[in-house]
Amino acid sequence: MTKHYILNLDPAAKYEWDRCTLRDPITAQHPALAELVAKAVGERAGSYLVAVDIQVKVLEATPVPINAMPAPVAEVPARPPLPQLAELVA
Repeated sequence: MTKHYILNLDPAAKYEWDRCTLRDPITAQHPALAELVAKAVGERAGSYLVAVDIQVKVLEATPVPINAMPAPVAEVPARPPLPQLAELVA
């Protein structure tokens, strides 16, 4: 059984779970790998020791442009306290 998915690798993603995603190219849903294995064993009740062979072939690659990646922030500059807050503290 051959399935096609889109793998997206983004080391600069804001969230950890967005750094490596696998999605269906038509529905954009994450693949339910457990359901695919269940279909392969006939969906009969029981516990199974299974071997899953994954063979990956890159069919097309689209690199991320270098200028599209945000520059890392070295240090956030310090701001002086706002005047109205300083009056409340005094």
